[in-house]
Amino acid sequence: MPAHPSLSHPAPRPRLAAPILALLACLALAGCAHTEGALGYYWQSVQGHARLLQAARPLDEWIANESTPAPLRARLQLAQRARHFAVQELGLPDNASYRSYADLGRSAAVWNVVAAPPYALELHRWCFPFTGCIGYRGYFQEADAQAEGARLAAQGLEVDVYGVPAYSTLGYLDWAGGDPLLNTFIGWPEGEFVRLLFHELAHQVVYAQGDTLFNESFATAVERLGTERWLATQARPEVRQAFAASEERRQSFRALTRATRARLAEIYEQNKAPAHDSQALNAMKSGAMQDFRARYAVLRERWLAQGARVEGYDRWVAQANNASFAAQAAYDAWVPAFEALFAQQGQRWDAFYDAVRHLAALPQDERHARLQALLPPPHQGD
Repeated sequence: MPAHPSLSHPAPRPRLAAPILALLACLALAGCAHTEGALGYYWQSVQGHARLLQAARPLDEWIANESTPAPLRARLQLAQRARHFAVQELGLPDNASYRSYADLGRSAAVWNVVAAPPYALELHRWCFPFTGCIGYRGYFQEADAQAEGARLAAQGLEVDVYGVPAYSTLGYLDWAGGDPLLNTFIGWPEGEFVRLLFHELAHQVVYAQGDTLFNESFATAVERLGTERWLATQARPEVRQAFAASEERRQSFRALTRATRARLAEIYEQNKAPAHDSQALNAMKSGAMQDFRARYAVLRERWLAQGARVEGYDRWVAQANNASFAAQAAYDAWVPAFEALFAQQGQRWDAFYDAVRHLAALPQDERHARLQALLPPPHQGD
């Protein structure tokens, strides 16, 4: 079983689904009007996912195989329990997904590309049939992702290219075996592992076309609420303790990045003025980033003193730019609103999912207005 990376995802990353679904939609419609390059992109997505499915075998086969290493067998058995819990306790889909396992022989399932302008926290968007426009593009080969990143950087955009441990096909490929468990995350600590599992399954419950902010915030709310319930009822004390320490670091880091995003957004507002001073703007932006890294250094020293590993955070901070800050925001913005909606529905998963489906059916402006109304008032000093 692969060793657990230093940190699962200190700053969550968007996951690939659109390209695969887009090509299926094209095929269903007997073709789409795309350029040769776009069709090549779709084809690499389908080929990559097909290879992933070919590598997958049912969990029972892995568990019964005498050559399966004992740690991997134990983790796959944990996955079976978590999958059952997801259905019985969280009302998540009971389908083929995460009932098989594949070792891809690499560290990421896909590599995503995100980009943003030098003076804005707005992601560059790609549009696909069926899934709408989204703020990332995923590749099954890192070299292809890096090439796309270089192309966007040459246009003057700030770019982030990063590996993604898992992705969701939204349940539409259940007939082909669904989404398998992967070596890219199977070895994560128990709390981190189940939270990712719940997150990906949540994407199969509700999907609002072209609204990454809504989709990722919803899935993050489900992962948080579901993991809290798992830890309280299923996990050993040492698992709860380890997760609590990890969560404290995650929340501290997110508080820092939220504050930095707010500061950058305020700076970039000045870029909209007719006669802005670009030199002064660059100086303020540079100062904000230097302050971000200095404040992270303080957190880092504290975490190291606690015996934590910080390589994942170090990589994120070293590469941080408008693209990475904007991508992270998709996971933060509406989570408190979804948690408030869950409480409003009496903490009943079926009623909660119905309420979220109702929101997803609304026009985006109205949907966001409803979520805004659900947000709790900010704490004094936030």
